Amino acid sequence: MSRVAIVHLDESCLGNGREGENPGGTGGLIEARSGRRIQRRDFYIASPATTNNRMALLGATTAMRLLAAKGNRLRVLIVSDSEYLVKGMREWVSGWAARGWTRKTGPIENLALWQDLAEAVRLHEVQWTWVRGHAKHPKNEYADWLAVTAARERKSSEGAVQSEFLEWLAGRQAKGSYAGYDPDAEFDRLEQRIAAGESFALAES
Repeated sequence: MSRVAIVHLDESCLGNGREGENPGGTGGLIEARSGRRIQRRDFYIASPATTNNRMALLGATTAMRLLAAKGNRLRVLIVSDSEYLVKGMREWVSGWAARGWTRKTGPIENLALWQDLAEAVRLHEVQWTWVRGHAKHPKNEYADWLAVTAARERKSSEGAVQSEFLEWLAGRQAKGSYAGYDPDAEFDRLEQRIAAGESFALAES
């Protein structure tokens, strides 16, 4: 079986939808097993003028290419609170591609980014699932923190970097949030489902 990676993604755009140039960010927590340990890496990217949807697509594409950097083909679960991203990859993209990247209702918004993501996804075996944002899911909240920080501070990581998730989580737990939450146990549960060949629902709690 190919190695398993789980990626929690989020995106941010400060002033999304307003006129003018709105800075944004995307962030991801990448988890994969290395021996008996779970290895975690972060990435984050800032853009001076963007939208939430564009950053969601950029984040997913970046994750695919970071995971392929060593030439490995992985079984990947992408967990995101972007319905645009998850529904797009599960329901829309195959039809667009089959019709020569057109759709009946008019031009495809962010076409180049969708095409870039569709190409990057071929590097792995990928499943997509949606989680509700700002619903106290620790890894989604952490990815949101990465994205918002990137947008506010206009900073990007140099590829995948050592994750600060466990320190972030410990700080939140010290203040009374996420009591009893075990991030390794959650990874184990999802990894076992992937290894068993289970298909994930469009929306997972």
